[in-house]
Amino acid sequence: MDRTDQDSQQDLLKHVLVPVAHEEDALKTAKALAPYTPERVTVLHVVEKAGGAPDKTPVEQSEEIAAESYANFRTLFPDADVHVKYARDIVGAIFEAAEEVDASAVAYRSRGGNRIVQFLSGDLSLKLVTECEIPVIALPQVEPAE
Repeated sequence: MDRTDQDSQQDLLKHVLVPVAHEEDALKTAKALAPYTPERVTVLHVVEKAGGAPDKTPVEQSEEIAAESYANFRTLFPDADVHVKYARDIVGAIFEAAEEVDASAVAYRSRGGNRIVQFLSGDLSLKLVTECEIPVIALPQVEPAE
């Protein structure tokens, strides 16, 4: 890797926004991100709002999940900033958060699922990687050795 490649990688990892869904996802995502040693990290939890219908989970429960997710993520990134968004559109909320925190990239770990689940959910990963205005880093699914 020459000097220009190193500079580009450092710019990419200058401030990474990392969306997480729940406690287990937060820890797995932090483990997948750790080898890349980003300079600054903001971990994001999006509380999904139903838009006029009852929410999937009560706000208090969602905020508890967010707090536990942040705590798990901080076991590997103790200085990580935290950010929460309340939104109906998860991907849109990620884009908004990236702009709000001035992220250099979004790093995420795909949560998988079969093709039917992906189709029904609108394939959030596809939207994330094709519609984002900043680089998106898809972290590997393979869990690093402990």
